[in-house]
Amino acid sequence: MNEINNPINSQIQIDHEFEALEIFNLSEIKKQKEEVRSFWLDLVKPSEVMLSCFEDAFEEVMFGAVIWALNQDPNYPKVVTISRVPHKINNQEIPGSRWGIDNPDSVYRVIPIGDSQSYVIRGKLGKQLFNENHFTLWDEDMKTIGLISGNDIEIDSENNFEIFVNPRNKKREKNHIQTSSGAKEFYIRDTMINWIEDRPNILDIEIIESTKSGKKLDTKKKLEIVKAYMQKWAANTTRWNQQALSKPVNEFSFKIDRDTDGALRNQVYLLGHFALPSSDHCIKLDIHLDGAKYFIAPITNIWGTTNNIVTKNGSLNNSQAKVNQDGTYTFILSVNDPGVFNWLDPSGLSEGILTLRWSGFPNEVVGENLFAKSKVMLINEALNEITDDHRISSEERLNQLHAREESYRWRTE
Repeated sequence: MNEINNPINSQIQIDHEFEALEIFNLSEIKKQKEEVRSFWLDLVKPSEVMLSCFEDAFEEVMFGAVIWALNQDPNYPKVVTISRVPHKINNQEIPGSRWGIDNPDSVYRVIPIGDSQSYVIRGKLGKQLFNENHFTLWDEDMKTIGLISGNDIEIDSENNFEIFVNPRNKKREKNHIQTSSGAKEFYIRDTMINWIEDRPNILDIEIIESTKSGKKLDTKKKLEIVKAYMQKWAANTTRWNQQALSKPVNEFSFKIDRDTDGALRNQVYLLGHFALPSSDHCIKLDIHLDGAKYFIAPITNIWGTTNNIVTKNGSLNNSQAKVNQDGTYTFILSVNDPGVFNWLDPSGLSEGILTLRWSGFPNEVVGENLFAKSKVMLINEALNEITDDHRISSEERLNQLHAREESYRWRTE
């Protein structure tokens, strides 16, 4: 396979997004949207701050549900990217599809799989500073029943590979994942820690023709799945965020370390709900990686989408942030620009969800001493604890954000 600048922008992806847009605009689906809208607002009863960002987030979550729902046929599988910011295809506006407390560093793709069928996933490893590529085989409830890491894939001299997926027991063979009863789909995460240099894997999927067990899904069945996913996306987002919302505000101590419900084995997640008392306040975060190669601090709203991650620091990873002399990281989360390099910008929202993530531990053993210490402070007081080399001028901020936007551009072209 030849290297391409944007592996997301395949013809299959383009056709899939156009089909999703057509279905998204059907009167039947618009009616379902309105029903989900009422259900979700009644379920959450949002604050004024979270209500202010509902409409934009709602459109993305609903379109994201359509994108995912339309790739559910294991007899005709496609490799589809399911979480993107709004973008254009041939001058046509395509809505965003972010959902589920998305990670701005990750390219998420799904492939439907039948538990009794056989497939070959062909690809080429992307160029990455830190090779976090995970092919996770899920069941209906997002529980991991099979996993292969990019670090363990056997490749040829040009980084091409084939992964064989079938029910046969071949545990001693590399590049093989055995399916079992209940296997539903692959959830593939490629993490871009260096946005300008890194690229996700180039991927394609082929079903072994003799294992096909049915015809293509008709329009009626597709619409049934779409409507179910729209309802499910709202309910699941609320359930996941409740893990943070049920804990004391501005506390980041709820820890997830599991391989169920969409979480990834050997990653650590710390969730917290923040609410700033005023625009003069901030949350000062001190982070210790404890050997993890990768860390990210993304801000999401309670609807499950990140805010502005392209032209604002809606997230920062350890490649984008400045490190302290002792190896720790200090971030300032505030509505107003505090004049520090590691500013987490909530896009004008004084409230939201912060999901801190660590991964890439040596020997895949989670560090015991990682921590996230948080403190609500006045910005002026917090600045007294920030060293001069972490301060930033208005001009330097503009340069930082311009570089950020440019580094993301390939994902929307």
